[in-house]
Amino acid sequence: MKKLFSCADAWLRCATWRDLALVKLCLFAAGMLAGLALPLRKRDRWIAMGAAGAAFLASYIPVMVKFIGTARRALCCGAEETPENEASSEDFC
Repeated sequence: MKKLFSCADAWLRCATWRDLALVKLCLFAAGMLAGLALPLRKRDRWIAMGAAGAAFLASYIPVMVKFIGTARRALCCGAEETPENEASSEDFC
């Protein structure tokens, strides 16, 4: 679990405002999909679910590609979150 958190920290150091906007869009679309999945009315829901699903996939794929690349570099190099190693963690961007 510590390695996962260190990978997330490394990704956040490399992230730009566009990456964080994609994460927010992805979470919003996932929330829309979860809300539309509630069994209230099944009519006229497919268009909204399709749009939310497309937005989710369009934002999830680029975020995960960048995260997996950052995590692979962080884990392969064996960089841990220590104060003496902080400067070398910027090489993952």
